[in-house]
Amino acid sequence: MVKNNLPLSYIEISKSALVHNFKCIKKVVKSGTKIAAVVKANAYGHGDKEVVKILAPLVDYFQVNSIDELYNVRKISKKPVLLLGYVGKSDIANAIELGCILTVFDFSHALLINEIARKLGVKQKVHIAVDSHLGREGVMPADLEKFLLEAKKMQNIKIDGVYSHFANIEDTNDFSHAQKQIDTYKNVVETFKKFGYGKIHTHISATSGVLAYEKWNGVHPIVRIGIGLYGMWPSENLKKDWSKKFDLMPVMKWVTHVAQVKTLPAGHSIGYGLTHITKSETKIAVIPQGYSNGIPRSASNKGEALINGKHAPILGRVAMNMFVVDITDIKGVKAGDEVVLLGKQGKGDITAEELGNSTDTINYEVVTRVSPLIPRIIA
Repeated sequence: MVKNNLPLSYIEISKSALVHNFKCIKKVVKSGTKIAAVVKANAYGHGDKEVVKILAPLVDYFQVNSIDELYNVRKISKKPVLLLGYVGKSDIANAIELGCILTVFDFSHALLINEIARKLGVKQKVHIAVDSHLGREGVMPADLEKFLLEAKKMQNIKIDGVYSHFANIEDTNDFSHAQKQIDTYKNVVETFKKFGYGKIHTHISATSGVLAYEKWNGVHPIVRIGIGLYGMWPSENLKKDWSKKFDLMPVMKWVTHVAQVKTLPAGHSIGYGLTHITKSETKIAVIPQGYSNGIPRSASNKGEALINGKHAPILGRVAMNMFVVDITDIKGVKAGDEVVLLGKQGKGDITAEELGNSTDTINYEVVTRVSPLIPRIIA
């Protein structure tokens, strides 16, 4: 039954698992390297306010993608924040006043930040994004010298760092593109040194880069840790390489409760589109979560829920606010019983990787899709 004072549906965040994962990855990072905890996308769906509160005493930076995420961090922590997403003209002043290190995507963006910082009477720290064969945001290496010549004239920005991002370093079977990116980024750093930025902060590695490239060597003074913090591996290759050295513990447990139990006769349809017809008498449970809450619609007739520690398969389509599971072989289920959609219950376990595999997506997307409207509870 629903426990006293707990909502019908909630996300349980394990403080001990989050701290455990941080400590595991920190052991791989060379002493003295600064760690930025990535809390963008509502801390990968876990709840940014809850995660920031837990990690604030441990990390050196937080990394966010938007000014809204910066607001949430600033409600809790004064730690330095890397805002690595694009900030538009209307939000730059607010971002500067809240206090953060802004990303510069290109020359026009640098001019805009410089002008707004001048009006505010401040010198704003920025990190320059450089596109080293990812094909997304950032200055092209071929344009970097011209960019730096002009940027050095700007009196109200301080170039504090330069960074890039790996495209597929988690694929340890083929390191060729990662090596191409590493070589390009090394040349980028040398260009910055040539222009007088010898002590600039550099960073390129997320969890996968730490495990596949930097390891204990301390190649760059900052690393950005995201997926590993939350107890998930960037790839099966890295899990195979590292899981014997340490265990990552999933931080999220998604809990709801049975809304209704009933028995359907043979030949009865379930859900929109009539995608499941019972072949025999079937006992079902109605689960009050759906794709608006973060259960992928593609989990229809594929996914599972845990009830009484046993796997109950989804029957029919996942709807906006509910879905149905087969409990014919699970004894004693009644309305109000606990249901686990992600995490452990008894001897059962549903991981983000399993749900991702069954719905043709990745663990990152599974957890970040979980609705921010579902209450987060630190356990």
